[in-house]
Amino acid sequence: MTRALIALLSGLLFGAGLAYSGMSDPARVQAFLDLFGQWDPTLAFVMGGAMLPMAAAWVIKSRLSAPLAAPTFDLPGTTRLDRPLAIGAILFGMGWGIAGLCPGPALADLAIAPDDVTPFVVAMFVGMAVQRFVPFPSQKPKQAGLK
Repeated sequence: MTRALIALLSGLLFGAGLAYSGMSDPARVQAFLDLFGQWDPTLAFVMGGAMLPMAAAWVIKSRLSAPLAAPTFDLPGTTRLDRPLAIGAILFGMGWGIAGLCPGPALADLAIAPDDVTPFVVAMFVGMAVQRFVPFPSQKPKQAGLK
């Protein structure tokens, strides 16, 4: 129950931060990516500002043997850069540039403009499902629901 409450509060804080900073507005994100048009550097400041609490979180994490509400830290098992990661990053970037949305702002926008963002969210979940069931040749097939 504690983990679910912490996750809920974290998600609400994240969504509120996205809304307050304007990063849930697809036009603002697209303007950041429009280097030769009406460029808006706001996203760079938001990302730069996010690095400060993340740096503090990594310092705190290094001093803890386990997180406060879980038995262990759930960190990626690899730091290898491979083809699936590169292809996924390219697809993510293309979708982000076209729609002006990524998963966090899209979910936050469900509360703000559900009619506008629902097609993106549905497509996002379809993409997540396809990734689970259609492995790259270099990957072993994953079982649904397992990490």
